[in-house]
Amino acid sequence: MSDDFQQRGGSPWGTPPGGGSGNGSGKGPTPPDVDKIIKELQEKIKKFLPGGSSSGGKQAILVIIILGFVWLASGLYRVLPDEQGVVLRFGKFIKTTQPGLNYHIPFPVESVLTPKVTKVNRIDIGFRSERDSGFSSSGGVADVPQESLMLTGDENIVNIDFSVFWVIKDAGNFLFKIQDPEGTVKAAAETAMREVIARSDIQPILTEGRSLIETDTQEIIQKILDEYTSGIQITQVQTQKADPPDQVIDAFRDVQAARADMERSKNEAEAYANDVIPRARGEAQKILQAAEAYKKEVVAKAEGEASRFLAIYNEYKNAKSVTQERMYLETMEKVLADIDKVIIEKNAGSGVVPYLPLPELNKKKKVTN
Repeated sequence: MSDDFQQRGGSPWGTPPGGGSGNGSGKGPTPPDVDKIIKELQEKIKKFLPGGSSSGGKQAILVIIILGFVWLASGLYRVLPDEQGVVLRFGKFIKTTQPGLNYHIPFPVESVLTPKVTKVNRIDIGFRSERDSGFSSSGGVADVPQESLMLTGDENIVNIDFSVFWVIKDAGNFLFKIQDPEGTVKAAAETAMREVIARSDIQPILTEGRSLIETDTQEIIQKILDEYTSGIQITQVQTQKADPPDQVIDAFRDVQAARADMERSKNEAEAYANDVIPRARGEAQKILQAAEAYKKEVVAKAEGEASRFLAIYNEYKNAKSVTQERMYLETMEKVLADIDKVIIEKNAGSGVVPYLPLPELNKKKKVTN
């Protein structure tokens, strides 16, 4: 190899025709002849193409270049907002892409799947619509006992129908980690619901405990699917029906009616108590306030009487006769104020009638007026 290198003048491009260094001065190597390289490439391509003209070869090269650009441009693809892109390389899952304009190596090297990831899917467990099952076109509901009948924690049987709503969380796992997504969701949902029902009593299941059952069931389903790396997100579990078996449903309904009557009577009693108790408290407060006012009135009156008595007593000590006379006159004024009075003078002189009928005089005075 070194001998060949020396024969070419120590240059990787070889010695130019006619010897020398290629620049007429013998200094440095000669650059490659680009035209010559292109011509050699054209000659090689002509061997594989029909025809032999130089213009035909150039056209063929141009067509190949254009086709190459078209092939490369075919790798552009758009993922819609409700989709997720899944890139496959020779059929093997490589990555997922988000909404927007993306690029992949064109076919047949890579291909792209774009499943809808925002679409809400629904699976019914314990019942089927008759239209879906193909038995009827009326749109009714057909019960599926092998799915709906479950054993409760207090060893009763409940007939429960429910629906599971789910979306695709990871398109790659959804397409390649599980073979039957709907079947997997259905099996996980039935398993989770049976677990929750098995640790619950029948009464809460039939009445106020449904929301808690739905929440617990959703959590268990999601846990199972995450363990499978299914790429599925459970959005809601909705109970459609929760009843006793058909054979004993009438007895259960009677019990529920009696319990409803009890609740209604209890509510009525509480409403009556809420009405009576505040009024009784108001009346009691009113009586207490009246008693307090009467107490203050009596005490004030007694204190006033005591003060008046002490004042009179002090005057009596200073002038006994005058005070006695005044008290006598005030008392007589009060006693004789509203009665008929007749005055007789026992010391009247002769010829004078010692009788003064004051009531008769008052009557005559009123008639005259």
